[in-house]
Amino acid sequence: MKYFAELSYKGTNYCGWQKQPQDPSVQETIEDGFSTILGKEIEITGCGRTDTGVHAKQYFAHFIYTEAFPEGFLRRLNKFLPKDISVHRIFEVAPDAHARYDAYHRAYEYHIELQKNPFTQETALQYSYPQPLDLEAMQQAARLLLDYQEFFPFCKTKTDVKTMRCELKRAEWVEEKGRLVFHIASNRFLRGMVRLIVGMCLNVGLGKTDIEEVKKAMDKQERLKKSYSVPPQGLFLTDIRYPEKTGVV
Repeated sequence: MKYFAELSYKGTNYCGWQKQPQDPSVQETIEDGFSTILGKEIEITGCGRTDTGVHAKQYFAHFIYTEAFPEGFLRRLNKFLPKDISVHRIFEVAPDAHARYDAYHRAYEYHIELQKNPFTQETALQYSYPQPLDLEAMQQAARLLLDYQEFFPFCKTKTDVKTMRCELKRAEWVEEKGRLVFHIASNRFLRGMVRLIVGMCLNVGLGKTDIEEVKKAMDKQERLKKSYSVPPQGLFLTDIRYPEKTGVV
């Protein structure tokens, strides 16, 4: 039978979701937990890759298991896993459900502290420079992206994707107490896309790039002269959605 696991993790101590030969990954850590408690090797497939240091408030992965789960499995699994990973629930899904390919909606947040905060050093970009950010200009830059479907200017150079097309549904800055949060949602994202978009918005907010430069780059699908990928620690995957037919609710 096929199951989905809904989980969350703080990515500070990991090289990202996907297993790597040398460094600890979220995938490998969870697989070790499943395999140890169930007494057989379990492979899990995630809903997407997250880079080193990136976090997930909501994440889904699927796996195959044909036997009955031992009593108290979820509690035992979470006791085995480190404190920065939590599996919230495990549930059966349709046999053809796929955690990555069936997801039609993904949302991210990027957090920026406007004053140095000792409690969020690993979960937000600490913006402590004297020059204030032009939030309205940043908002204009974010809204501009909603007019486009191709996002070559915001894709890392080394990528093997066949299309740069993404269906953006939201791109918006929200001001909270002492911080800025960037919200973005799409059916899919290119490699490094969110961090490059946030970097572009910051450059616009600092006057290093203007809206016309961004529009020109998007119209011509060429890279910005000043590209900036923000650090990973402020980025959170927050919302994944699936069609009803998969059985994910």
